[in-house]
Amino acid sequence: MVEAVARAIAEDLLPLGDLTASLIPEGVSASVAVVSRAHGVIAGRACALEALRQVDPSLDAEWQVMDGAAVAPGDVVATVRGSLRSILTAERTALNFLCHLSGVASLTRRYVDAVAAANPAARVLDTRKTTPGLRALEKAAVRAGGGHNHRGSLSEAVLVKDNHLGGISITDAVAGARRMWAGRMVEVECDRPDQVAEAVAAGATVVMLDNMGPEQVAACVAQVRAAGTGTLVEVSGGVDLASAPLMAAAGADLISVGALTHSAPVLDLGFDLPPDAGVKG
Repeated sequence: MVEAVARAIAEDLLPLGDLTASLIPEGVSASVAVVSRAHGVIAGRACALEALRQVDPSLDAEWQVMDGAAVAPGDVVATVRGSLRSILTAERTALNFLCHLSGVASLTRRYVDAVAAANPAARVLDTRKTTPGLRALEKAAVRAGGGHNHRGSLSEAVLVKDNHLGGISITDAVAGARRMWAGRMVEVECDRPDQVAEAVAAGATVVMLDNMGPEQVAACVAQVRAAGTGTLVEVSGGVDLASAPLMAAAGADLISVGALTHSAPVLDLGFDLPPDAGVKG
């Protein structure tokens, strides 16, 4: 997180610093409110604080809400006090992280609520379709929104997908994974019921039903449950807010949604300097 913020600040300030803010006399101080302009869920507080700290350690931020809290238009998220120069320099970097990560949390909360209404036991998962360099931050935002994290990297778990099956069978892949990495999750992507049967028989931890409709999902869920192995059922591929509750109602244990991180709109937040804020210099 520290490195991500440092890169963002360098991107904004190099090579000559904040030219416009340097026009303001050094002694001018202010109190600025971070205000929500939309309904959503807050995430990224630590990144915003780090941006303020790296620009000017003397800036003071008082937060009214924590990550995971719901906000409405007009709600004050935080108040930042200190050098106006520094506040203006840090503003965009802090907001870029806060708006983006809050957008991820907000979209996640919408999926979580939609799924819970259909099947309270089902969990909403993210994917590895994340912004390069920001995966840990975006996955934290998913958690703030009430979602759960899928594997964070290729080394965390085994996920045998269709392209892998071009070089190895489901049975051999699961057996090899169990032999080499005992205790790791072993998941198999399945496009057809016969693949589901093979994956369950081989001892997969999870079967991922890829691009199936609710009726197909329900049939595969029944097939897995009948085997009595405890294998979990995940659905993936093109899941949106309309289809997610249908997949949950069909009995899926896990619903993975790439859109949580690759397509979440930012939450509209702003730094507001009221006319009567009492700028002092």
